[in-house]
This record gives sequence, C-alpha cells and structure tokens, in this order.
Amino acid sequence: MASQRDDIRNVAIIAHVDHGKTTLVDGMLKQSNIFHEHEHVGTLIMDSNDLEREKGITILAKNTAVRYHDIKINILDTPGHADFGGEVERVLNMADGCLLLVDAAEGPMPQTRFVLRKALEIGLKPIVVINKIDRPNARIPQVLQETQDLFLDLATESDQLDFPVLYSVAKQGTAATHVDDPQVDLQPLFQTIVETVPPPKIEDGPLQMLVTTLGYDSYQGRIAIGRIVRGSVKPGDNVAVLGRHGSVRSAKIANVYTFSGLQRASVPLVDAGDIVALTGIEDASIGETVAAAEQPEALPTIEIEEPTVRMTMGVNTSPFGGREGKMGSSRQLRERLYRELQTNVALRVEDTGRADSFLVSGRGELHLAILVETMRREGYEFEVSRPEVITRSIDGKTMEPFEHLVIDTDDDHMGFITQAMAARQGAMTNMHAEDDGRVRLEYTIPTRGLIGFRNEFLTATRGNGLMNSLLLGYRPWAGEINSYRMGALVALEEGQAVSYGLSNAQDRGTTFIEPGTAVYGGMIVGLNSRGDDIVINVSKDKKKTNVRASTSDILVRLTPATILSLEQSLDFIQDDELVEVTPESLRLRKRVLNHEQRGRQKKQSS
Repeated sequence: MASQRDDIRNVAIIAHVDHGKTTLVDGMLKQSNIFHEHEHVGTLIMDSNDLEREKGITILAKNTAVRYHDIKINILDTPGHADFGGEVERVLNMADGCLLLVDAAEGPMPQTRFVLRKALEIGLKPIVVINKIDRPNARIPQVLQETQDLFLDLATESDQLDFPVLYSVAKQGTAATHVDDPQVDLQPLFQTIVETVPPPKIEDGPLQMLVTTLGYDSYQGRIAIGRIVRGSVKPGDNVAVLGRHGSVRSAKIANVYTFSGLQRASVPLVDAGDIVALTGIEDASIGETVAAAEQPEALPTIEIEEPTVRMTMGVNTSPFGGREGKMGSSRQLRERLYRELQTNVALRVEDTGRADSFLVSGRGELHLAILVETMRREGYEFEVSRPEVITRSIDGKTMEPFEHLVIDTDDDHMGFITQAMAARQGAMTNMHAEDDGRVRLEYTIPTRGLIGFRNEFLTATRGNGLMNSLLLGYRPWAGEINSYRMGALVALEEGQAVSYGLSNAQDRGTTFIEPGTAVYGGMIVGLNSRGDDIVINVSKDKKKTNVRASTSDILVRLTPATILSLEQSLDFIQDDELVEVTPESLRLRKRVLNHEQRGRQKKQSS
C-alpha cells in the first residue's frame, strides 16, 4: 500500500541549452535565504566545474534543495545540450514534476522536445516557464502556442495537457502567473511548484533506492546519490547492493546526507521520498539498487540511449610524446577511461586490437570533446582520431543515425546553407522567415553530415548564426557525402617555426602556428589554398649575406595565425590525421609522419 509525503517536492529543471535553467536556480537559491548576508555567491552557482563556466553550459546534472515555508523542494539541475542527454535521463527518475523553461524569443528548440519527451514518458507533472520575457524580440503569444503544440505532439496522457504557465525574467529573479503582472520575485514559482508537483509516493516495505548519481569525497570515498523509494536508511545499516546484471554484494552505510542549498547535511535518518547521499558503498555505480540486506529487491535499471559517434584514443606516438603530460601510458589511459564509465553512463569504451589504442563512443562530438578536455586538464596526454558515426545492420540493411537540425541565421546566408545541406544529404523540412531578416531553417540530416560542418557554418555566417540538432534515430544509409576540405600544410622536419618559414607557408594558405612554435616532421601547420597536401619547411631561416637588405626586406609581416580550439581541431582533421592532446598544447598531425612513406601509401591506395 502506498502513501505520500506532503513535506517534500522533487522537481527537475529541463530546457534547451542557454534558456536560463541555471540562472533560475540561482534566483531560487538566493530567495530561499540559504546564504548568509555576508556571503558572496556570484552567479551560475550550480555550474561548479571550470569547463561549465568557460563554455556557459551545464554538463553535469546536480542536486540542490530549498525550503518554502514548511516544504522542502529538491531541485535537479540538468544539462540542456543533446550530447549530455544521458545526464538528463538518469536524474529525471528522482523527480515527480518538472519545470520546462522556454526562451520567449527562440521558443521550443530541438533539445526542448528531447527533454520534454523523456519527462512525459515517465509521468512527470510539467510546469511551463516562459523565460526572458524582457527581451526586445520576445514573441510571447507565439512561443506559448508553439509550446502547447509541442505538448499536443508528445503527451501520452490527457492530463499532461493541463499545465500551469508562468512568465519570468530569471536574470532578475522574478516570475509571475500572468504576462502583464508585475515582476517582483519568485514567490509565484515556489507556490506553483508546491501546488502542482505531486508529493512523492511512498511504498510500504524495507529500503529500496536506485543510484542515479555518484559523488566523490577525498576523505569518505565514493558517494551514492538517489531517491529512496521505500523504507528508510541510517548510518550503520547493513545493505545489499544489486548490480545491473543481477549480482548481489553486501555493504555497510557509513554516513547519510540530505541536500540543503549547496551543502550536504549529515542526518541520523532519512525516510522514503527524499533524495539522499550515502557513503560506505565503495564500488557503487549508477543504475544499481541499494536495498535492505534482509530483503534485496532490485528496482528497474536506468535505460540510456545508445551512443552514435565514436573515435579512437591512444598513446601519444609523436616525437614530442612524454614532454608535457604527467600520464600517458596505455595502462594509465585505460584506467582513466574505464573509471569514467562509472559516472558517465552514456559513454562506451572498448579495447581494440592494439594495446595502446581504445575505441570511445558517445552521444555526439561535444560529449567526446568534453571528456578529452577534462582528461587533458588532469595531466593526461594522448592522441585522438576524427569522430565517426556508429552504423547498425538491421534486416540486412545498413542504418545510420539521423538528426533534426535547426539553423537560425540571416537570410543573406541561405544560399550557402542550402548548398551545404544538399551536399551533406540534408533534406529541408521547414522554413520560417522573420520580418527582421532572420530565418529559421529545419533539416533532417545524417549525423555524419554534421561532422566538420560547425566550423564551416561559423565561418560562412561570420559567427552570426545558431545551429542545434537532436537525434531522431536510425534510418537507412543516405549515400555518400563528399565533405571536401583543402589540403594541409605539413612540416618537413623537427625544429622551431620562424617568421621567414611561416611567411613562405602563408603564400600557400592559412597557418595555425606562431613563430617560435616547436614543430616536427608530419605535424600540420596550416591549411593549403589548394586540394593537395604540401610539405613545407617552416623552420627554414633566410640565408644571411653581406649584401645590405632594405628595411622592408628585413621585416617579415605575418598574418596572425588561426588558432584552433579542441572542437575545431576534431572537426578539421581527416581520416589520415590525428589530434595530439597534451595539458599544454593541441597539435594536428598526420598518422604517418614521414612524408615519403605517406606518398608511397597514397600511390598504393590509388
């Protein structure tokens, strides 16, 4: 028999990237008076990791809690980017309701559809918050209509179409139940959560909890976080831990914590319905059930959508290997990658036929790039290949992942986009032109058609464009995609780049390095203006003579180098190239460093 706890509400905040989730949580935390008056907390409080603050996106799902009168509201902040959908899928299981944030100008975007579909599938009670209503280009009535249409499309039960709507300016920490009401504070939002989100249902019986998140403390070790479905837990309890594949092992709970603001508070006992953090389960992993030792019953495990993109990651084999990183052996890489699997549930790691190389699969280019950047900052050095899509064979047919792509840009760039999409097997499904010269284009396109397109898109639109995509599923192979890139400027020999050598290189194309950069034979130093690779000696200095040169001859004027980021580097490289990643540098290189050997291989393949 089930009962309910009226003193708790568990709510997840879901939205497309950059629609204001984390900013809204900032306001909720500050207005619930969890901070001391003298305490300076800044903004984007929940984006605690350096990468999140730099990129301005939420990568990891996080827990916090506030109090509204006598009710505790557990808040789950989720990522908004489709590549981190695995984080969303696992934490939604802890919630009973959700706040769906929609930008008042952009309206529902691809990720809005993804997160809402997941929330409705598991029966969460939705509250719609139309955010950023103070934007000059806000189109509130149209966005509300688009959101209602989205619910009509995705709802699985008729009562899911009955949802409250609030209008907010998260940056100011305000919300109102009507668009014309004065924006004062977030009290209307707190009140709506309490009235709309159902209290957690409590089942009779001994302890059951599904581990949905893992934390780590240097003193206490691994921390298992989840919502207690039934029973209670206290320090010293003996529990059974049921693995994803049916294994059962014993553990003893050391400490029990609940969430209060940004802190974990140690408590003597936690009852069902609350979200709890447990220490003492040394080898806990996501998807396992913590149950009473005398009655070990497993909960349904978390189902995560399969990866769609993969790349190889291996030991750095360049001449500069071992100079800049602390850890780079195959054993260290393998340990780190398999440790990532314990918390990154959407990731897959496989051993390859080579001991120094691993196949890493994820939900998208950004998902893999964040892993690479995280490891790089931890002191690892390694090399990675160009991302490629994962295909499947269904009924004898080759199937590949497809995406729903949404592009917002100026209508001046429509010609480029239409031409580029046609070359990449993209099919237009919708087009909407605005009065201000902006246009929204929607395409269905194979995932492999998007690999390498982002750089091309940003260059062509001069940064004045937005593109977002969402996985649609697997469909029949779309045919060949002729993604054409100009050839590379490849260093001839090891040395240090000098202005004279780079000046010669800039006569042939665009350079990626500055004078003084150490190079080696086979390292890519730029992009050729023609289709073939060119080997060039950027370390070559001008021969000195006793003849006086004019001042203009002495001074070599160089165009500033184009420095590629990690994501741009992964987009840039071809199948015969690699990115060398170290804590200090990113270098592009050919797989085969010797140019004569590359030439022989090219002749053999042709």
